[in-house]
Amino acid sequence: MVLEKVKVSTRTLQWKCVESRIDSKRLYYGRFILSPLMKGQADTIGIAMRRALLGEIEGTCITRAKSEKIPHEYSTIVGIQESVHEILMNLKEIVLRSNLYGPRNAFICAKGPGYVTAQDIILPPSVEIVDNTQNIATLTEPINLSIGLQIERNRGYSIKTTNNFHDGSYPIDAVFMPVRNANHSIHSYGNGNEKQEILFLEIWTNGSLTPKEALHEAARNLIDLFIPFLHAEEETLHLENNQHRVPLPFFPFHDRLAKLRKKKKEIALKYIFIDQLELPPRIYNYLKKSNIHTLLDLLNNSHEDLMKIEHFQIEDIKQILGSLEKK
Repeated sequence: MVLEKVKVSTRTLQWKCVESRIDSKRLYYGRFILSPLMKGQADTIGIAMRRALLGEIEGTCITRAKSEKIPHEYSTIVGIQESVHEILMNLKEIVLRSNLYGPRNAFICAKGPGYVTAQDIILPPSVEIVDNTQNIATLTEPINLSIGLQIERNRGYSIKTTNNFHDGSYPIDAVFMPVRNANHSIHSYGNGNEKQEILFLEIWTNGSLTPKEALHEAARNLIDLFIPFLHAEEETLHLENNQHRVPLPFFPFHDRLAKLRKKKKEIALKYIFIDQLELPPRIYNYLKKSNIHTLLDLLNNSHEDLMKIEHFQIEDIKQILGSLEKK
């Protein structure tokens, strides 16, 4: 556990982690402060951050299990201590970490007698198990247990419906939220018109993210939600300065980047976000995860740099080219 004394700054707005601990593999805790804030600002930020922490961060879950030997969800299997329903509930609790885009398949292959735990799950390369000791089932006889799994990355909740049961496939309620809980509190100091506030944020995660990572992700998601309001101002500015508009270059970028830099004050590339390119969600997410947020970030990467992004393909480069051409 890490504890630090709170130092209040009266100069510039600063944030700091004042407490950090790992209670278990599936329970991380962090406490952060932001100060100094004017009266009322702490509550504005605290409410927004708490909602973003609990509702806007993506997580990875097992969303479906399949086995042809299981007649229905509430059946029991000879040689397995738990019922099928209990096994599905145990699978729901498995904590995973990934950067998935789209569903992936995984498998459980185990032979009894013995315990079946999370370490018996055969996962795709892009997925990790946070706690290998999580229990799934107990085999009391020398039988084989084979279950197919579907893994997805999403946010919020996914509730199974009764009409989704078919061919031995059973959907599982998924709680994608990696943040278990988040609280904010406010400490006020000073007098009269000079009264200021300190915002305290407490974050508990399931181990797939650290509280610091969750705080960063929530802040980034909040910024992305407000980007359209910034675009409205930029579009007005571009219309007023239409005579200064300069066509954007094609790949490779560096051949014409020098000319663009000379006109950087006019076109303000660093204030034009890649959201304006209307890219497919998959390409947009890859760029964002590579810290490419603006056109200036994009132009500072060569064709070779972009191809180094994991899962990036030449077709993705062509789509970016097409979007640049339209703009």
